Amino acid sequence: MTGPGDVPPEILDRLRPVCLGLPETYEEPAWVGTRWRIRKRTFAHVLTVDPDHPAAYARAAAADQPICVLTFRSPGDEIAGLIGSGPPFFKPDWGADVVGMVLDDHVDWAEVAELLTESYCVRAPKKLVALVDRPAALG
Repeated sequence: MTGPGDVPPEILDRLRPVCLGLPETYEEPAWVGTRWRIRKRTFAHVLTVDPDHPAAYARAAAADQPICVLTFRSPGDEIAGLIGSGPPFFKPDWGADVVGMVLDDHVDWAEVAELLTESYCVRAPKKLVALVDRPAALG
């Protein structure tokens, strides 16, 4: 990693096929880190958080060392379950439907794929959601 916000290439290599495999999505640099969007709506954002930068992420994830975090959208009925399960999930202070997840050595990439697909479905137009092969209920 070369600086705050930079994401290890192996993490981007895991996220890209999932995010870019959804209808009409694109990847772009975010203000820090990388984000994936449908039209102009962000459905996934990944970045490395230092204990003091970006401060809002560091507080939300309780970061005391550099960590890689993913934020995404979640349907209202799933947010409490994700946050209630504790780490690696956390609740950022912005956006009622935003959930954060620490991406560490123990990440379940199949679960990440399901969560990103659901996040896309929260943000995408209904006609595009209808094209998505959605996973069964999480959990």
